[in-house]
Amino acid sequence: MRIWAVFLAVVFLLTGCSSDSETKVADLDYTVVADQEIPQELASVIEEKRSGDFRLTYSTSEALYLVCGYGAQETGGYSIQVKELYLTENTLVLDTELIGPDTTEEGESERSEPVIVIKTALREEPVVFR
Repeated sequence: MRIWAVFLAVVFLLTGCSSDSETKVADLDYTVVADQEIPQELASVIEEKRSGDFRLTYSTSEALYLVCGYGAQETGGYSIQVKELYLTENTLVLDTELIGPDTTEEGESERSEPVIVIKTALREEPVVFR
């Protein structure tokens, strides 16, 4: 019985500490960047990585770019949804989700490599991708 009490206390302390750093402080404004508006250097990096699953950040003197690539998909029709972009006490959190093709319509037979590029105000906090 005593071991369980110690175990529960440790679990409580560990989860309590981690949730404080994940508390949302503020939602952040962002723009989804069109392909032709992506800085050339960033576009080159994306092109090298797009066949695999990847996350990266890129900054200019004016903006921070957050990039999520979900790797090669068997068909077309995929999209990426931004669920949230927010600031915690110590980090920036970007939560995205890969949305599959509509199953009621006939999808494209060609493989695709979905990538989304988000632009937000320049910040110094580390980024957490979800």
